[in-house]
Amino acid sequence: MRLGVIDVGSNTVHLLVVDAHPGAHPRPDYSHSVTLRLAEHLTPEGDISSEGADILARFVTDCTEVAESRGVAELMGFATSAIRDAGNTEEVLAQVASRSGVDLQVLPGDDEARVTFLAARRWFGWSAGRLLLVDIGGGSLEMAVGLDEEPDVAVSLPLGAGRLTRELRGDPPDAAQLKDLRRRVRSEIATVQPTLARAGEPQLAVGTSKTIRSLARICGAAPRAEGPYAPRTLSREDLTDLVPRLSRMGAAERADLPGVSEARAPQLLAGAVVVEAALDLLGVDTLTICPWALREGLILRFLDGLPE
Repeated sequence: MRLGVIDVGSNTVHLLVVDAHPGAHPRPDYSHSVTLRLAEHLTPEGDISSEGADILARFVTDCTEVAESRGVAELMGFATSAIRDAGNTEEVLAQVASRSGVDLQVLPGDDEARVTFLAARRWFGWSAGRLLLVDIGGGSLEMAVGLDEEPDVAVSLPLGAGRLTRELRGDPPDAAQLKDLRRRVRSEIATVQPTLARAGEPQLAVGTSKTIRSLARICGAAPRAEGPYAPRTLSREDLTDLVPRLSRMGAAERADLPGVSEARAPQLLAGAVVVEAALDLLGVDTLTICPWALREGLILRFLDGLPE
């Protein structure tokens, strides 16, 4: 069965097309993404502007046309924090549905963490033991811990790399701003750290998301060209050394680093601050990078729900 998932995030609208059926891992057929930066289309009242809603509807329509051209039999659409946190969520969803025919399902933050955790569990298998998941997107940070496919604890915090970058001034921001950012990030993660710790010590800590993959690549992880099965890690020690270096760079300089796209470069510093704080407060020395994340988890959940 050829399946498609449209994932509307804070930064991009991404279509993933896979060939999949129950009992087998999804095989990628095609990937299509467009940069939207939906959070930049927010009004002072917190609504998505009419321009932003129009662009989103057009992009989702483009994804449906691509999906049709690839022979997708089942197309699913999901949205995360940018739409979840907007004041006019229902109006935007209605406009997208009217224009594209896609009913976007808005994922609550903790459900986003659970679905991404499922993807990581399937990728690493039962032998990995208790997993700790860390996933940072444009609008939120998700973390989850568990021994099974359903985590024992799943949390979401408004600490996305894009969200925090919009709160910083200057390129790069000055030291005082960065200090305030680190204090705030650590304070918010500290509120959920005891809950995560009570779920038990993980045997494997896993990182997903483009931001974490980019940070790992800068710190020496294998390039994308080596394929999804190449082992990749990100150590807290390397990240602690990297944050001051990133803080002295402007976005243009960060875009010249290995594995960093021009679109992601502006938010890389804020993302690094969040990941470093999470690893420190959770007592994690090394993250193992998982190539599967939310989109693959959504496909797996769909397949699990099919009748036998």
